[in-house]
Amino acid sequence: MATAGIQFKIMPESLETNLEELKSKIKTVVETFESGVFNEVKEEPIAFGLKALIVTIALSEDEESDKVENAISEIEEVSSVELIDYRRVVG
Repeated sequence: MATAGIQFKIMPESLETNLEELKSKIKTVVETFESGVFNEVKEEPIAFGLKALIVTIALSEDEESDKVENAISEIEEVSSVELIDYRRVVG
């Protein structure tokens, strides 16, 4: 069973969205998956004060990344989720 390193770009609904709370909710969602491991999150400036979250997770290749993406997109403060990187992790 191999592990995948996955990055998602997550756009909040608005400038008023509390990014710290959103990070916590995303971590909780990722960790509901059997092999889901929340690694890190970075804030990426977009424009006019809006920031996207770049979330890196580890997930077994046996689990579908689409399910994680859909679960994150169901969080109320999330506007969109985009898978931006998917790699097999060696280690």
